[in-house]
Amino acid sequence: MLLHKGEILFRQGESGPLFRLQSGLLKIIRVHEDGHFILVNIIVPGETIPHHSLLTPNPYYGTAVALVTCEVDVLPAASWYAQLEEDPSLYRTIALQLQNKLRMMQQRIDQLTKASPAEKLSNLQLWFQAYTGVSELTDILTQDEIGQFIGLRRETVNRLLRAHKLPAGPKNS
Repeated sequence: MLLHKGEILFRQGESGPLFRLQSGLLKIIRVHEDGHFILVNIIVPGETIPHHSLLTPNPYYGTAVALVTCEVDVLPAASWYAQLEEDPSLYRTIALQLQNKLRMMQQRIDQLTKASPAEKLSNLQLWFQAYTGVSELTDILTQDEIGQFIGLRRETVNRLLRAHKLPAGPKNS
């Protein structure tokens, strides 16, 4: 399945299949009752999602949105869970995938604990460039999303982007 930037793969609270991201990037956002959302995760190629449903079914925790053009494989839930029952060695594959995601989250924590806001932003830009080749972070995320992801206010992100003479991009989504 091919998703283009901005298209939704699944919505928070729904149930359905699992997915394996072959190429591109997805963001997972959590929508609150008042319509406000927060960016909670970035999905990179090779990941099978939703992570919390790899072993047992559960409704989708958030909404998955394509950040760039994505190629996604659909994994029907019934056959996914049946395969696990038939081949217990698949549990190791899942454990390794979750280990890799944990390591990625540790890198994100390191980004959040850097001393200066400018260093946080710089590290995030480098991380995204490694996955997308896109030089401008604001081509992919809004200033609000950047701030949510690295623990800064949107105003601080805007100031840092202007100081580095980068395009400010969209202020909100």
